Amino acid sequence: MATINPYQTYQQNSVMTASSEELTLMLYNGCLKFIKLAKKAMLDKQFEEKNKNLLKAQAIIQELRSTLNPDIALSQELEQLYEYQNNSLMEANMKNDAAALDAVLADVTELRNTWKQAMALAKQ
Repeated sequence: MATINPYQTYQQNSVMTASSEELTLMLYNGCLKFIKLAKKAMLDKQFEEKNKNLLKAQAIIQELRSTLNPDIALSQELEQLYEYQNNSLMEANMKNDAAALDAVLADVTELRNTWKQAMALAKQ
């Protein structure tokens, strides 16, 4: 008999019931988590783990790119930023460049914080 993990069930329910705004916030948070894990693995010379986490972060950035509305001017700027972040993560992965990870981490943190503020303003 399979064991049901209550935390995993909670996570699945959270995603299934989240608004599109909340899902975007979850993507930003996930991206930050995987970049931090990749940096730790890089510093610990656990290169397989680093690669796995950077690929997850890149997949999240690709998902964020796919949600952009091309009819909105800001989307074009975000498209360029996401492209830059994706390229930076690939290069950091190949060159084991922790400084490049820090730069993307700062960018994504700023985007996440801005998104949280926008969500709070929209609720008012």
